[in-house]
Amino acid sequence: MTTKNTALDKELGLKDTLALAFGCMIGWGWVVLVGEWISVAGSMGAIGGFLAAGAILVVIGLLYAELAAAMPMAGGAQNYCMRAFGRWPAFICSWALVLGYVSITVFEAVALPQVAEYFVGPLDQGHLWTIANNDVYLTYGLMGAAGAIVIGLLNVRGVKTAALFQTLVTLVILAAGVMLFTGATFEGNAENLSPYFVNGVTGSIVAVMVMAPFLMGGFDVIPQAASEINLPAAKLGKLIVVAVVAGAAWYCAVILSVSMIFDGKGLAAANLPAVDAAGKAWGQIGWQVLIIGGLAGILTSWNGFLVGGSRAVYALAREGMLPAFFAQLHPKYRTPTNAIWTITALGCIGPFFGKQLLIWVSNAGSLGFVLAYLFVALSFIKLRKSEPNMPRPYKVPYGMFFGVVGLLGALGMTCLYLPGSNGALLWPNEWLIAGLWFAFGFAAFIYASKKSALQRAISQKTSTGARQSKRVSA
Repeated sequence: MTTKNTALDKELGLKDTLALAFGCMIGWGWVVLVGEWISVAGSMGAIGGFLAAGAILVVIGLLYAELAAAMPMAGGAQNYCMRAFGRWPAFICSWALVLGYVSITVFEAVALPQVAEYFVGPLDQGHLWTIANNDVYLTYGLMGAAGAIVIGLLNVRGVKTAALFQTLVTLVILAAGVMLFTGATFEGNAENLSPYFVNGVTGSIVAVMVMAPFLMGGFDVIPQAASEINLPAAKLGKLIVVAVVAGAAWYCAVILSVSMIFDGKGLAAANLPAVDAAGKAWGQIGWQVLIIGGLAGILTSWNGFLVGGSRAVYALAREGMLPAFFAQLHPKYRTPTNAIWTITALGCIGPFFGKQLLIWVSNAGSLGFVLAYLFVALSFIKLRKSEPNMPRPYKVPYGMFFGVVGLLGALGMTCLYLPGSNGALLWPNEWLIAGLWFAFGFAAFIYASKKSALQRAISQKTSTGARQSKRVSA
């Protein structure tokens, strides 16, 4: 099913596209979670976790690169899976990916007030309720909701506006990173890297590896926005791989820097380890720059995943797998307005569930990402076999080998979230988030599919009646 007024404009160039993906991959997580990574895995265990996840995601990125170059349309993975397997698998794949995108926009809406407290003081006015031992305050919730509305307005005004914002704020993050990395070079001590591993080599790597898909999922925003990217198809594919490598390198550099600046005792005492590490190396100015860099990370991740998530929802609606309401574009700015505001609304609600929601949505969202990667790998293998002559502007060398490696890697990562694994989703909260998400999606898919079929039947009947009337008149 197609909908009137559903053509997106090509407005993104090379720098815009790279900033969009890289900015998504280096959000707020590196500021608040690096201490946890080092504590549970050791310095080399944490770096190994990101290298292992990065290796798998580079292979997945190669598969995306070939498929995105062959089918540069909004919706990304949905298009590949639709061509390979049909509507139901395509919907499950894309809806899982949207779960990942939406979980990050909600994550950032909850995280924003935490950062704001460093500038304006505690947001603890108007106690509402307590969730998982975390008090929720009206001022905290309103701050997060206000941020969601601002990012939503920015996206409605056009992808070029959103991309310009993304580029500028990504430069702020890079400046903060340079300060942290150079601080470690001059003030760090290699002896602080001990312990290298906390729970054995394998256990340490796996402990961090399960967090990586949520933190590095931004590369697949490129194929989601493919209809708005003004680049040759082959270059589009290569950019995906560049984004994955850059993201993995960033996280490893952050871990190495913080590990060198803090010993175990200093790390345990740090409130925000990356910020405090820069403060130890550079004084007050280092602390301030890293806080600003963390805030910038929230904004780039939030903005980029709203772009990707809204395009994925738009693409599903365009194909009649979600109600046509989500495929409507703004008459002036040519953006999927209804999809943007729906995701924004979820971001407005998130802060009112408290800080514990950060953990719940990050874990549930990670499952969504790896499920989508599993479907992409399957689609790659299927299309290599069923359509060997399909035009592929960028073709992965030894494609079937990398397809199988990507499939096994995605399958292995998926298993990390299942019961019995160290990274299994927690019952009931995290499984409830994932379960309700898919339940709503399946209901919307069935409704939209039935309505689409009914409209096609009516259209066919009308067309048949018109042809019969012409024959009678003749």
